[in-house]
Amino acid sequence: MHGVSDAGDGVGGERYTRQIRLPELGTAGQARLGTARVAVIGAGGLGAPILTYLAAAGIGRITVFDPDVVELTNLHRQVLFTAADVGRPKALVAAERLAALNPEVAVRPVTSAVTPQNALEQLGGHDLVLDGSDNFPTRYLVSDACEILDLPLVWGSILAFSGQVSVFWGEGGRGVTYRDVHPVPPRPGEVPSCAEAGVLGMLCGTIGATMAMEAAKVLTGIGEPLLGRLALYDALRARWDELPLARDPQRAPVTAIEDLEATCGLPGPGVAEAGTGRSGEPGAGESGGSRAVPEVTAAELPALMADGVRVVDLRESTELGVGRIAGAEHLPLGRLLDEAGADLDGAVLYCASGRRSASAVRFLAARGITARSLSGGFAGLGGSEVPVEPAEPGEQAEPGEQPSP
Repeated sequence: MHGVSDAGDGVGGERYTRQIRLPELGTAGQARLGTARVAVIGAGGLGAPILTYLAAAGIGRITVFDPDVVELTNLHRQVLFTAADVGRPKALVAAERLAALNPEVAVRPVTSAVTPQNALEQLGGHDLVLDGSDNFPTRYLVSDACEILDLPLVWGSILAFSGQVSVFWGEGGRGVTYRDVHPVPPRPGEVPSCAEAGVLGMLCGTIGATMAMEAAKVLTGIGEPLLGRLALYDALRARWDELPLARDPQRAPVTAIEDLEATCGLPGPGVAEAGTGRSGEPGAGESGGSRAVPEVTAAELPALMADGVRVVDLRESTELGVGRIAGAEHLPLGRLLDEAGADLDGAVLYCASGRRSASAVRFLAARGITARSLSGGFAGLGGSEVPVEPAEPGEQAEPGEQPSP
């Protein structure tokens, strides 16, 4: 890290008195925080508590990357924002809130995405990176960039009532990285997002604060960071578990950035969802690349159906209990991916919220197949003229199973 200054004097010292009194931290540790340069990917569910606690602790310089804008659905968990911020860029609003909280911290908002083309330049020059994103292309991208730059990466993930935290550090090819934990990227739509599966707002605070704690430990050299360990939190049981991690000895060090956006995970920001016309918002973080996806609105769909356009339902069988579009074919996303969708040219695809269908459209486009996604998915049909039929016998969700929102 950088040189040490006496952070215990003046206004700064008074502000941080309670933590400077900790013998493990002291003035030297506070000085390391004060000269640290930290990058935070996403100002959303995880980013909000991360940024708040890092700024309050006196991190010297924070860069916050988030290309998204505040939406009403963010407010139950993204506690940096208020209803008055809806429609404003998250990174800019976050910078304003942090400046009000601690004017001593320099915050640089970046309202564009971290991409394979700019990741090394954007993340270079920092001492540590925290990844609060919620899409797999960004997670791999940030981890790979940190491995190449030899930067410690604090990573976290949340979904429903569960969270995970670890600290990855390639350390010249010796340490564990995200690719050692998840060596094979998931296929598009294979893993649901918080927008589809839901997330409890308080969980974001628990995991985000834990990530901020791990960052402070790494930056100051105190305690035992989660290097080589994966912490698992179950909010319903109020229990932490831990898994040991090890680097795959057969894995070669990452030396170049790979663009996984077209072939991995869920779409990042830039994919319209729920009829907003703006970027879809992954629940825990907001960063990644973006590609336009051809869409059809609920208002446009009836005319297309009258013209004989094929409509395909990508939801799982357990989600059909809420009904389906009349006449739609049922082709779960997993089967579509296995069969490569060779006969779906010209079709309109839909899922619960529009995210999985957008992923499927991108997956097909990479194979030369043109399809369109229903904006907002089945959940966005309310008030439209799209004909909906009830579930058939045997399509009701099993007890204990909940359809994706």
